[in-house]
Amino acid sequence: MAPEVSPAGRASGERGVALIGRSVVINGELNGSEDLTIEGHVDGKVELRDHTLTIGVDGRVKAHVFAKSVIVLGELVGNINASERVELRENGSVDGDVVAPRVAIAEGAHFRGSIDMQRKGQPAAGGAVPEARGPVALVSAEPRVGV
Repeated sequence: MAPEVSPAGRASGERGVALIGRSVVINGELNGSEDLTIEGHVDGKVELRDHTLTIGVDGRVKAHVFAKSVIVLGELVGNINASERVELRENGSVDGDVVAPRVAIAEGAHFRGSIDMQRKGQPAAGGAVPEARGPVALVSAEPRVGV
């Protein structure tokens, strides 16, 4: 007998989260209107413009990503466009360019690419560095010798 699930057990305003399991492999385009966690392999394009994408510790994604927020615990090869924030957690890996108003990179994470933290609607000022909002930690992968 399957356990009964009651809608009353869900807090009001709580959103569901879709999960792509470890054994799932997807080639192509993913679009969605809910938060998504990827533990499997995705190759293509991921669009969750108003939602959060989490790449779990077992997740392997090769895609251009468009989302509100992106949290990387696994591996992402491709560019990220996030309207709110990108978090690269410890042992997470990103090879690609990031465009987001807030970026956090934990110690022990791997990042190779560029970061553009220009806020929406802000024109590019000739060579000026955009103001960073929120926590930003950049960790060098190269040891500094002779400094």
